[in-house]
Amino acid sequence: MTTTQERTAWVAEMDRIKTLRDQAAFADLFDYFAPRLKGFLMRGGTSEALAEEIAQEVMAIVWTKADMFDASRASVSTWIFTIARNRKIDVLRKTQRPEPEDLSWGPEAEPDQADQLSAQQEQSQLKTAMSQLPQKQRELVERAYFGDQSHSQIASETGLPLGTIKSRIRLALDRLRHAMDGN
Repeated sequence: MTTTQERTAWVAEMDRIKTLRDQAAFADLFDYFAPRLKGFLMRGGTSEALAEEIAQEVMAIVWTKADMFDASRASVSTWIFTIARNRKIDVLRKTQRPEPEDLSWGPEAEPDQADQLSAQQEQSQLKTAMSQLPQKQRELVERAYFGDQSHSQIASETGLPLGTIKSRIRLALDRLRHAMDGN
């Protein structure tokens, strides 16, 4: 069979699956495409077992979603291999993304008094250290960290060179670090 005849034959098989739910047509499609999908997936680095599982899932999708196939948009093989590629991506995303098993559901526990006291002391210490910074440094730190402005935004608003802003913030953070460490 020539490639054109093959394409026409597969489109006819898909039409029979779509309109008649023809199991024999699906069996022909499965016998031809399932091993090729498995090989395609394995060449892409998927293990044999996972490639076989994905190939079977893809063929099940072909059966259940045959009505979505449109011969004017893609060939049967392109449609099936696109489903396989997308399914492989979905599987890889799922296996590489940890499940949120340890998320607490419900209100968070109140921090104990020692933690609250420590946080209040740190906040007070930071406020004191900020007030002791030179005004030019303090204003830049406030814009960058409390105003959520980028260094570039600060430079455009103040007219100061970007390097000056970065060095003033760096000096201010160094002073704050020493003040917070008690040095």
